[in-house]
Amino acid sequence: MTDKVRRIPGPDHPITVTPSPLHIVVKVAGRTVADTRSSLELREASYPPVYYIPREDVDMALLVRSDHQTYCPYKGDCAYFSIPLGGERAINAVWTYEHPYEAVAAIKEHLAFYGTRVDAIEERRD
Repeated sequence: MTDKVRRIPGPDHPITVTPSPLHIVVKVAGRTVADTRSSLELREASYPPVYYIPREDVDMALLVRSDHQTYCPYKGDCAYFSIPLGGERAINAVWTYEHPYEAVAAIKEHLAFYGTRVDAIEERRD
């Protein structure tokens, strides 16, 4: 078994995690899957920002853990959930780092959603 490479964010690959001032609502098939005013905004290198939503603000009854897993050298092992009511498009629509590396420890107990696999990720300023 090979050891996983671990990297620390820095000038060549910056990562910041900050509280978002936005009200984030995620919808699938007419249902609200997540609704929070407590999301974290993760900015990584040149990628678009990602909102990480606290689990307590997600309707976990609508999610089913999948067997899919990935690895990020900056964040750690990543687990996935599907949203059955969204059909095929919503397979592995949600990801989480359950034991994130220290540099992004704040995202523990948070979930993120692929915008292309849900109907909407609304960013409200209310």
